Amino acid sequence: MSSTLQGRHRLLAEIGRLIDLIESELKRIGYWSPNPPDLRSRYATGEMKTFLDAPSFELWLQQVFIPNARDAVAKDALPKKSEVGLAALRQYDYHSTVPEAHNLLSLLSEFDEMVERCGRSR
Repeated sequence: MSSTLQGRHRLLAEIGRLIDLIESELKRIGYWSPNPPDLRSRYATGEMKTFLDAPSFELWLQQVFIPNARDAVAKDALPKKSEVGLAALRQYDYHSTVPEAHNLLSLLSEFDEMVERCGRSR
């Protein structure tokens, strides 16, 4: 395996671990729902197009973002750019600060950076 390919696999593994950290953080701060509505099927059918169509940003993260991000990592099909950190900034630190979400915001911004780095490595 070439060193470039090994580096890409390592980066994908790092992104996978970061997704796990995002899930853990959602649970730690109480933003994880034990019985969420099935938003993923609504997203898949086009009924829901963005996080703005979801009942909450947290449910969208849990039901759409995390599963789709895991699938993209597994298939090495990440987009060239991600803006989930920017969306989180708008949710948690735009008009008023949500202190308990600061670490989550940081993790989502790191996800954006890693996705862009992965996009440049193609």
